[in-house]
Amino acid sequence: MTSFALQAQPADAASWLELAARAEAAGFDTLQAADHPGSCAAPYVALAAAAAVTSRIQLGAYVANAGVREPILLATDVATLDVVSGGRATLGLGAGHTPAEWLAVGRERPGVGGRVDRCVAVAEATMALLAGDTVTVHTPHLDMTEARLDKPRPVQDRVPLLLGTANSRLLRWAGTHADIVGLSGFGRTLPDGHSHEARWRSEQIDAQVEQVGLGSAGRTDPPALEALVQVMQITDDAEAVVAPHAEELGMSVSEALDAPFLLIGTVSEIRAAIERHEKRWGITRYAVRMPAFDAVTALGLL
Repeated sequence: MTSFALQAQPADAASWLELAARAEAAGFDTLQAADHPGSCAAPYVALAAAAAVTSRIQLGAYVANAGVREPILLATDVATLDVVSGGRATLGLGAGHTPAEWLAVGRERPGVGGRVDRCVAVAEATMALLAGDTVTVHTPHLDMTEARLDKPRPVQDRVPLLLGTANSRLLRWAGTHADIVGLSGFGRTLPDGHSHEARWRSEQIDAQVEQVGLGSAGRTDPPALEALVQVMQITDDAEAVVAPHAEELGMSVSEALDAPFLLIGTVSEIRAAIERHEKRWGITRYAVRMPAFDAVTALGLL
């Protein structure tokens, strides 16, 4: 069964609360808020407000920047959200890619290996705190002494963990430990600190899913796979809409249409693409942004 998460940001109180209620009524599985300190709203504050006007929809960051978030503060935010939402919080984490966010907290962004090490350490520590463990860690990537989350305790026995990445080592780790693996399609961060090379070709996605499979070998409950959709549009001329995106990405139109990160075409074409993605890669979840709201509801899959 296909499910959809909606990524959004509050502009004002009234429209944000209305959106949360509409997303739940429409059947979205999760309401997600981004985490880019200094350039968007604080995700857990926004999601706590959304919790007050909803009762079913899951709530989580997509994704919290493990590079600048400390586990005890992150665990406290997630546990508080779980309490005020009645057990609907998720923990979404990523390695962080924007250099300015690291500099803003007095750190220099490390290389890929350092960011991966930090992300794994933060994920392990935060999940341990949410589980009620006492955490002591002394490594170059994380330093904690007898940290414990006594109050508030989350409502859920296990807060679901979503890890968003395209890095091979993180994909394997997520295959072992996460509940949801967010396939971002992001490659190397470009000099602007925000954009990325795309890892959207089918063989690249094959390789990413293979890494998740290696990590989840032996698990009776492997993680769900979620694709981060950059553009979703219902149109009778998919090739014309996709063409500029394909050119920017250095891909052919057919290659771009095959990727799960673009859902473009008629309703029947998009539904067929979703079926192909599940058959080939096991993708059953999609994270979309606000412009896609009406297109998702038009699919009739919620």
